[in-house]
Amino acid sequence: MATISHCLFCFESLAAHLEARDPLVLADVQESWDKYCKDADIASVSKKQLPALRRVADNSASESSPSASSSGSTLSLATDTPATSIASSPEPFDPSAEFPLFVTWNTVSGSGRTSLRGCIGTFQAQELETGLSEYAITSAIHDTRFDPVSKRELPSLEVAVTLLTDFEDCDDSMDWELGTHGIRISFIERGRKYGATYLPDVAVEQGWTKEETLVSLMRKAGWIGRKDRWQDIDLHVVRYQGKKESLQYPEFKHWREWVSANADAC
Repeated sequence: MATISHCLFCFESLAAHLEARDPLVLADVQESWDKYCKDADIASVSKKQLPALRRVADNSASESSPSASSSGSTLSLATDTPATSIASSPEPFDPSAEFPLFVTWNTVSGSGRTSLRGCIGTFQAQELETGLSEYAITSAIHDTRFDPVSKRELPSLEVAVTLLTDFEDCDDSMDWELGTHGIRISFIERGRKYGATYLPDVAVEQGWTKEETLVSLMRKAGWIGRKDRWQDIDLHVVRYQGKKESLQYPEFKHWREWVSANADAC
């Protein structure tokens, strides 16, 4: 699953690109995040503190309770880490590990409402070091639905990373579960090929049924046929899974300032 370190690395890659500087490498981001968590004493994190640290603290609390389920946790403790330890940031992925991935940028309003600002990814497995950096920049700068993200916009941004797994051909267009699967469709009509995808969280966030999701996805692919005739199209549907992690700029800024202030320790 995606981690907070992956989100930090995406922000770091985009910020470095916009500021014309060299970014930290993923391994250094993962190491500094681990030290940052320890230094922040996450075992005593309150609700007023940064959400990323609070999620780590919540995970630590749930892991320490024998009856608590870990199914809703966004971060996990290493198996050899005591549940009461404050060193409960996730076990880092090898930066050379390969995953299909998507990077999403949202703008966050003063009321906390998010709006899509860019989303691009790939179904080809990428080394995390290269793929996250490349798609963090590509989705922010080269999503043709939007103007390129500017440096002044950084404080208003949220990033979400989704690593994709468990690809399976569906038996039919409804052979997938809302909230569990993302879907990728492809079809041919009148000699033209169409294709598009929605990540696992999209349909649930929009409140769509399966049928509404499929029709919307066909529209996204460019299909302009009659809505009530969508079932006449021979859809090829692939389902997949992916756990998303997200992070807002103030959290990135807080961590980055800590890194700069503790450069020798990192």
